[in-house]
Order: sequence, then structure tokens, then C-alpha cells
Amino acid sequence: MVSQTKIGLFGGECRPDKLHIISRLLEQLNELGFAVYIHSEFHAFLSGALERIPLIEGILTGEKFAIDVALSVGGDGAFLRTAALINKQRIPVLGINTGRLGFLADVGENQIAVALKELAEGNYRIEERMLLELKTEDKIFRGFNHALNEIAILKRDTSSMITIHTYLNDEYLTSYLADGLLIATPTGSTAYSMSVNGPILLPLSDNIILSPVAPHSLNVRPLVIPGSHSIRLKVESRTQSFLTALDGRSEEMPNGTELIVNKSNYTINAVKRNDQSFYRTLREKLMWGVDGRVK
Repeated sequence: MVSQTKIGLFGGECRPDKLHIISRLLEQLNELGFAVYIHSEFHAFLSGALERIPLIEGILTGEKFAIDVALSVGGDGAFLRTAALINKQRIPVLGINTGRLGFLADVGENQIAVALKELAEGNYRIEERMLLELKTEDKIFRGFNHALNEIAILKRDTSSMITIHTYLNDEYLTSYLADGLLIATPTGSTAYSMSVNGPILLPLSDNIILSPVAPHSLNVRPLVIPGSHSIRLKVESRTQSFLTALDGRSEEMPNGTELIVNKSNYTINAVKRNDQSFYRTLREKLMWGVDGRVK
């Protein structure tokens, strides 16, 4: 007897006008014969938001999940939270987009039925996405110290810039005087880093981006370095503290804290449809080649 594919649903609160997408998603999973499990936090939300939850096998709790594939329901933020929960378990993650732009959660509402059918047939590919790991001497950052998009070093709510002394493989690079510094993965090149004019990298590139946020000098530009490089930072702030954020999860750190950033020794497995290429995603999401003059 062939065992059922175990699907875990992860997500958070969403707008009422998006609930019909989740209801239909659950129905389609049942119709295709998947064994469906829902993460406890998502289940708590759905229990109060939906009139009924279609048949499921159970609720996912704790830190270990006995599932074959994770479905992240929401936007890219939901995908990042799912990746943090999955941690080192190497469970493939498919992003179902009920949000807006969606580079990670790239299966839109009108593609869900086809994507689930392909998932049932094994007609998909796995992309191993780089993570970054943050280390501090006193392990200041609590919880999951890895980032799929970026590690952001930022000033607090003040007009004063911070100084970020930066070393690559222990060789001095520069001291960024800026509102912050983003250390981004190829996956994160289309996220926060892109908003500060960082370059776009192909998702499977083995590179890291250093993108300053509002630097004091206009000569300072984003820099692409090999993924094998170790990055060491020492931060000075007039307010005696600064913020360090991993995919939006932030901690306040004291002045003078030294941070070490390296490529993680494991990856997040992203499920991608075989007919969806990154170049097509760029054209669709960023509207490349679209003539705004044409009505």
C-alpha cells in the first residue's frame, strides 16, 4: 500500500476576502488524497475565521514535523516564518500567495489547482536556497539565528547614523556611515536589498550582497562577494545600541557588539513548478518589458 503524502499547512492571519482561497485549498488537498496537517498557530486562526475546516489528519505542534511537504499560505513574510519553523529539517516548502508581490510565495490563486496536481504527481523541482547564519560572542540573538532573505544592521529610531566597521575574511573593507547595512542572500536580492538599489541575483547563485542603507557618502555602493567569505562587523552608535534583524525578527544590541555572518551549512528547500522560471517571475512581478504608455 502506497502511503499518503503528508502536507503541513503554515500561515497566519489574513484578510477576510482571502479566506475563500484557503477553504478551496483545503478542499483540493482532500480531493487529491493528501494527508493534511495544520500548524497550531494557523489552525487557531482558521478555527475562528472559517465556518468549517475540511477534514484534516492532525495539528502540528513542537519543533519536529513528520510531514513530506510544507505549504506556506500568505505572502513572502509567511514563507520566511515557515522557513524559520522548518529550521534544519529540510522539508520542501511551497509558497501559496494570498498576499501581494510574492517572489517566494509565487503560486497565485489561479495557479493553485494546477500546482497541487503537479505536487501530487511529483511534477516539480526543488531549489536549495542559501541561508545566512549570525554569530555573536554572547549569543545575543535569541531563537533561530539564520536568515533566508537578509541580516539587517540598522540604527534605532533616531536621526543619528551608525558606523559599521566591516571586515571580509578578516581584511578591513570599510566603515559604513549609514542608517544601516543589509547582508542579503540571492533570495533576498529581490526583497529589502532591492529597495535600497542592491543588485538582483539569480536564486541559485553562490554570492552574498552588502547593501548600505542611506549611506553618508554617495560613493558607497552595494557590493557582491563570494558566498565563501566570512563577514565581521563591529557597530558604533551614538545611542549606545542598534538593531539587528534576521528576516524581520529584530533584537536590540549594545554598542560595540561584534557580529560574524557566514553562509549557513544547510539550505531551505523551495518547491518550484517546472514551468516557472526566475526570468518569467521577474517579468511578471516587476513588469519588465511593459510599456506604461500602452493603455
